[in-house]
Amino acid sequence: MRIDADIVAELKQAGENASDVLRVALTRLRGRIAVVSSFGAESAVMLALAAEIDPAVPVLFLETGQHFPETLAYRQELARVLGLSDVRDLHPNPAQLEKRDPTAELWAFDPDACCALRKVEPLDEAMIPFDAWITGRKRTQAATRQGLPVVEDAPGGKIKLNPLIAWTPRELDAEITRRNLPRHPLTLRGYPSIGCAPCTRPVAEGADPREGRWAGKAKTECGIHMRKPARQGT
Repeated sequence: MRIDADIVAELKQAGENASDVLRVALTRLRGRIAVVSSFGAESAVMLALAAEIDPAVPVLFLETGQHFPETLAYRQELARVLGLSDVRDLHPNPAQLEKRDPTAELWAFDPDACCALRKVEPLDEAMIPFDAWITGRKRTQAATRQGLPVVEDAPGGKIKLNPLIAWTPRELDAEITRRNLPRHPLTLRGYPSIGCAPCTRPVAEGADPREGRWAGKAKTECGIHMRKPARQGT
């Protein structure tokens, strides 16, 4: 079901005010929208803002089977602290894992295929009942994200919302401190951007946070945000 134009207009009128965007989204689209979260280094702010409005909003976490133990523990702690009551772990299809990655080493020689299997496909399936989803992307995270809008068309007539798009790392850090939110333990060990354990490395202080993701490979995105919506009439 496509989202009514008046709701899209309300979302756009909220501008880049994250709280206003989330308030419109989580009230006007209740039951039709989910938050997709990595429970990574900067996830606490988005989840805290969402929990203030609707702690029962579905939160989708891609449990790839290759996360750091610290991420899995943090996912439990943050959900508890914020009172999030519907965090859903999305697992890869077991039959497809056995067929395409029986040794769990696909990441080493074809990281795009690994991400497709462990992230893109499980999210596609989980998103079937939803018309919209909320991401934690920020323009400062990567060159590929610098031109992103707050309200973004997505495949299948859905929309993606990027409420924190204008926030800087300093602002996020200050908000985590102000709210006394738990921090991902790996951020204290040089991991400013955290994905699956085999493909994430610490980075030097002051370096681009994304340098530690898929280090040494020409890859900057896992793939869940790479596909474009079909053009009208195609």
